[in-house]
Amino acid sequence: MIFKTASSRILRRITATPPHKSQIGVRFLGGQAASPLQESSVVEEEMEWENLGFGLEQTDYMYVMKCGEEDDEFEAGQLSRFGNIELNPAAGVLNYGQGVFEGTKAYRSGNGGLFLFRPRENAIRMQIGADRMCMQSPSVDQFIHAVKQTALANRRFIPPPGKGSLYIRPLLIGSGPVLGLAPSSEYTFLVYASPVGNYFKEGTAPISLYVEDEFHRAGRGGVGGVKSVTNYAPVLKAMKRAKDKGFSDVLYLDANNKRDIEEVSASNVFMLKDNVISTPPTNGTILEGITRKSIMDIAQDLGYQVEERSIPIEELLEADEVFCTGTAVSLAPVGSITYKGNRVEYKMSTELGCLKLHSRLVGIQRGEIEDSRGWLVQIE
Repeated sequence: MIFKTASSRILRRITATPPHKSQIGVRFLGGQAASPLQESSVVEEEMEWENLGFGLEQTDYMYVMKCGEEDDEFEAGQLSRFGNIELNPAAGVLNYGQGVFEGTKAYRSGNGGLFLFRPRENAIRMQIGADRMCMQSPSVDQFIHAVKQTALANRRFIPPPGKGSLYIRPLLIGSGPVLGLAPSSEYTFLVYASPVGNYFKEGTAPISLYVEDEFHRAGRGGVGGVKSVTNYAPVLKAMKRAKDKGFSDVLYLDANNKRDIEEVSASNVFMLKDNVISTPPTNGTILEGITRKSIMDIAQDLGYQVEERSIPIEELLEADEVFCTGTAVSLAPVGSITYKGNRVEYKMSTELGCLKLHSRLVGIQRGEIEDSRGWLVQIE
């Protein structure tokens, strides 16, 4: 079979046995249960690591397990060939958006070691989100095991140091059928992966943000503070409108008074003024990012004063530096912000504080700088 990836690179896949539908969890179309130790029957052209963006590059395996309505725990999962899944049309995730997801990455070090970055934090955050969405969730150990197995089974897709990472997407969905508004009768936890490079098309260059004062990402009492699947489609309209005007992304204001900054579409935001790094508090409308938490710790290590507080948009425009953080984004410096038709540009140089933070973060993730906090989990 021939698959065309997001970057138009062609993988020629030679399969030893014909694909069939798996009997585990939801039904898989074109996949089969497999072991990570099983010799790969796939032949591919050399990966074009230099051209990786943030698009789906099909890998070999995904990991799946499920939990029934009467079960207290998820059953043991297993790896399956990556492929489509089949869901009942009445599945809770399709009808009522009952789903949460996570994003983490696997990195390759200079000596060939493979590492995950703070997967326990992802597991805990998924549990918090699942509780908010009335869902059964895997245990922390089950979550980490699934992520490890997915990374190892797709190890050949982990880029060399400095060329990118393997983005890993754990996904928890209400897969059981439900017609009336109610929790699903079954939950499926699956993990898939894709090698990625830079999130923004600008690469490592500064990004431009458009401040959105019409649409809002989240409101008080909602689910903006968890990684619900329902949080993301509503921002697409604002994103498209901004990108059509040439901006990289959208910065959202609080829904109450349209004054204080909250998040960018899929990342947290920081400002640096003098020696103080500030970021909005996670008060229920802002996702508590794992990269966000890590940068705050690293900033203190480097001698910065760090604070969580409300930041009016006018104050952000007067900052020395502004930058975004997230698993997908890593850390991206902001070159300009446009608010109510006025464009404010920030000075760029190789001596930016945010670049020092990014360098320290990446060094830890690749095993090049001592991990004094135990953030890394070595898997090979």
